[in-house]
Amino acid sequence: MVTKDRIFAHRRLDMIPVLAGIAHLCFVWWMILGYAHRPLWLNGLLGCLYAVSISWNINSVSHNFIHNPYFTRGWMNRAFSLIESLAIGFSQTMYHWVHMRHHAGNSDRPDKDGNTIDWLSIYRHGENGQPENPWRFAFLSFFRDDLGEIFRAVKRKSPFSAWWGIFELAAWVAAVAVAFAHDWHAILFFLPFYYAGHCLSSLNGYYEHYRGNPDVPIAWGVSNYNRLYNALWFANGYHAEHHFRPRLHWTGMRQFHLQIAEDQRRAGVHTIGTCHALGFMARENRAGAA
Repeated sequence: MVTKDRIFAHRRLDMIPVLAGIAHLCFVWWMILGYAHRPLWLNGLLGCLYAVSISWNINSVSHNFIHNPYFTRGWMNRAFSLIESLAIGFSQTMYHWVHMRHHAGNSDRPDKDGNTIDWLSIYRHGENGQPENPWRFAFLSFFRDDLGEIFRAVKRKSPFSAWWGIFELAAWVAAVAVAFAHDWHAILFFLPFYYAGHCLSSLNGYYEHYRGNPDVPIAWGVSNYNRLYNALWFANGYHAEHHFRPRLHWTGMRQFHLQIAEDQRRAGVHTIGTCHALGFMARENRAGAA
């Protein structure tokens, strides 16, 4: 049920992703501050968990926050945006703009000039109208964002939001500097895992659209209906449904899928049996698969 709560703008269940986002930031600081007191093997395991947690947050808590800001008051949404920026390691506000451009293009194919509306399109850097190699996409996407262009684009729409995005980036850099002063060994140790987390998020994004149909709105995305995955990732598995109705709240995705399942079948919506980040293992994605 939609709530008229003084705090939550849509549903009180949004308390769960909000607490998850806060817990993620606490985990990051605990991981760094306790580095010197743990054996190397345990720090390595935590680093792997940290990498997964970055991708998880980007594609669940952060993602749903973009489409349905959790709070009724602007200052609360700004504060949570800052929390997310510190947890994930980039500006949530700037990610908002990049992601909305993703929905404007829906992983579109290049036009006659080789450009795509969607900067995150899996076809943007591909050849002969084909998707880019998934591993190239995963490892290079981190370096492809043009912060200057993103800033200018956000500023044209909202100067305050553009500068808030700069503040989020500055706050993250300051936090890293403080952590570096506390224990530079920890920062250098976890830095590769930070990069790996963003690569994993890009891989996740790749298989959210690989074998989707950029010409058919109901089939823009690729879905996975595993209940555990969708519980932990706050319905991110319903990605075809999400692109078809991007403003639909995450709690309504399963019901919406049931309503349009026959239309999806007729349109040939692609589904996979693994979570999106493991799409390279999905038998549905193998050459020759139906």
